Parts: sequence; C-alpha cells; structure tokens
Amino acid sequence: MMEREIICNTPEDTFAAGQIVGRELRSGDLVLLSGGLGAGKTLLTKGILDGLGFDVDEVTSPSFTLVNLYRTGSLDIHHIDLWRLDGTVDAAAAVGLEELVEAPRTAAIIEWPDRLTSLPAASRVFEISIEGDGDDPRKIEQRVRSPAEGTTA
Repeated sequence: MMEREIICNTPEDTFAAGQIVGRELRSGDLVLLSGGLGAGKTLLTKGILDGLGFDVDEVTSPSFTLVNLYRTGSLDIHHIDLWRLDGTVDAAAAVGLEELVEAPRTAAIIEWPDRLTSLPAASRVFEISIEGDGDDPRKIEQRVRSPAEGTTA
C-alpha cells in the first residue's frame, strides 16, 4: 500500500495534486474521492483529467447526471457523483458500476463513495480524502491499495 499526504494552500495546488494521480492511473483503477461540499473534489478531478491530457474545460460535476464519461487518449474515465443517492438505493447498481469498470481502457472516479455498500473488482483503488473548505488550505490524504490488500468502502 502506498500512502501520501499533501497540503494544498491554493486551488492550483489541489489541481496539481490531481495531475499527479492522473499520470498514475491505468485501466481498471477506481478513485474514491471523499470530502465535504466545496472541499475540491471536482477541482481534483479536473487535475486528474488534465494529467491524462484531457481538456479540463469539458469537466463538470455529474451531480445531476450521476455519471459523466470523458474519453482521453489512453483511458475512458467515468466520473461518478453519488451525492444525490440515499441509503435506500444500491448506488453501485444505480450507476452500473460493475459494468463500467469491466470495460476495457476504463477507470472510474467516484465522489461520495460512502454511499457504496461494496466495490467492484479493480486493479487498484485510490482512496483520497480532502479536508478543508472555503479559503482554508486543503489536506489531501491518499492511499493506494491493490486487490490483495483489500479495500474499504
């Protein structure tokens, strides 16, 4: 397991932290983004996609659509936001998570992963939590687990 902690003093720092993750992603990976409203999950996601060479002006929060698909040169990224799903819905089934991550050349970024009761099989799971809001610095904690190490949802 790999762990990393980053303090981001500016939005640009948060974006740059995402770029690092984007350059590390490969097919079959899951990125689980936790943090309060306004913590910077979508900004970090923009950085991830920039790290994959995608036009970040095309990246928006999928709060209302639940899933946005971004096709980069190397991967298809499913950006999933589970905020609007409550505990009475099987969130993974609602967005077709199992099928999404089984597709070739695919990785998924999931905001509000605490709404999942289980995770599909993945090459690696990036568990990223963001603390802070407003003009406060952000503390980003990242753990990367392989299937053999197990994951938490």
